[in-house]
Parts: sequence; C-alpha cells; structure tokens
Amino acid sequence: MATFRYSTSPFDLGGTVNESMKAAQLAYNTLRAGIIEGVHPPGARVTEQEVAASAGVSRTPVREALRRLEAEGLLRFVPHQGAVVTTWSDQDAEDIFELRAMLEGYGARLAAHKASNEDVGQLRRLAEDQCRAASERSPGYLERIADLNSQFHRRLLQAAASASLQATLATISSAPLVLQTFRDYDDDALNRSAHHHLEIVEAVEAGDANWAESVMHSHVMAARRAFHSKHQGG
Repeated sequence: MATFRYSTSPFDLGGTVNESMKAAQLAYNTLRAGIIEGVHPPGARVTEQEVAASAGVSRTPVREALRRLEAEGLLRFVPHQGAVVTTWSDQDAEDIFELRAMLEGYGARLAAHKASNEDVGQLRRLAEDQCRAASERSPGYLERIADLNSQFHRRLLQAAASASLQATLATISSAPLVLQTFRDYDDDALNRSAHHHLEIVEAVEAGDANWAESVMHSHVMAARRAFHSKHQGG
C-alpha cells in the first residue's frame, strides 16, 4: 500500500501563502501612497510593470492590489488603457463635501452626548498623533495623516453610537476624494485640520453638542475650500 507523507512545516504551503499576501499588501500600500501623495495624479494611467518595479514584487500580487484599489474607488479600469487613477467632477466633490458636513456634524453632536471616557481617550490620541505627523512631516507623512484622519472620523462615529448614521456615511467618509484632499493642503492647512480634531475632542469631552457640530462643519468646509482652490484655480 502506498503511503503519503503530509508536511507539517509551517513554511511549506502556509509560508508560500504568507509571502504572497505580504507581496500583495506591499504592492497595495505602495500604489495607494503614490496616489494619495500625487505621484500618480488623477487621470494618470497605472501599469502593472510600473507598480511591480516600484514595490519590488512580481506582477501577480500587483493585480490583486489593483483590484482592491478599484473596489475602494481609487482606480477605475478603462478599455484599451487599463488602470487609471479616478478623477472627480466638481459636482461629485460638492455633493460629497456637503453630505459630510451635514452628516458628520450630526455625528459629532451625538458623540458629545454619548462618548465614553475611553472614546475620548482614543480620539485624543489620534488627534495628537495627527498633529505630530503634520508638524514633523517625516517621509510618508501624507499617507500617515490620511490614515489617522480616517481612524479619527470612524472612531467619532462609533462614539455617536448610531448604526444608521454609520451605514450612511460608510462610503462617503472613506471616499478617495477625502484622502486625495490632503495633497491640496499647504502646511498651514494641514496643521489647522489636525487642530480641528483636537478641538472636536475638547467639545466632545465637555459634552457640548453645539460646539462639536460647529467645529466639525468648519473642518469639512475647510477641506472643501482647499479642494476648490486647487482644482478651480482659486
């Protein structure tokens, strides 16, 4: 009777899968950072070869990274061109900023009533980290700021404890436009945005719903102004 040997080494199949996942994540991180930082501007074509060379991986994991970024809305696939960085019309941008101002302002109001001490502590940590990133501007700081910004807004919505609001904002708050907006900020605007978060934390901790809502509304409108100044010639 033939006997079969089953390997128990964690580096056989598991190791191969692990390496493949790491390569795909590296390709994803590299391309996403390039889009956010403006290396690949809106409308630019992105090739598998280019991403593979920049991330130091093969083309197979790059394909997975491209699919993930398409699902997030950062890329779209165009016939006879391939992957292209998403562009936004003026109306797209206007709709997103207006919706965010209204809905996230309401979320900040709810958070001022419902946030726990733990929520406030986490929000303060994220806001302070963003302030440091905006001040130090170490390599990759724009992607770091964009990530901290997303974490802050998600945490604030969790503190608001409204499932319907979270569901409504899920797509809007993670829209690529929000991430790309940071490329339009000058140094003062980056610092101002980060300090808005600190003020929102103060308002939430004080339980002042009007204050929290007002600062959040100003925060989103400042982002809208930066976008329009950049993309409509001031």
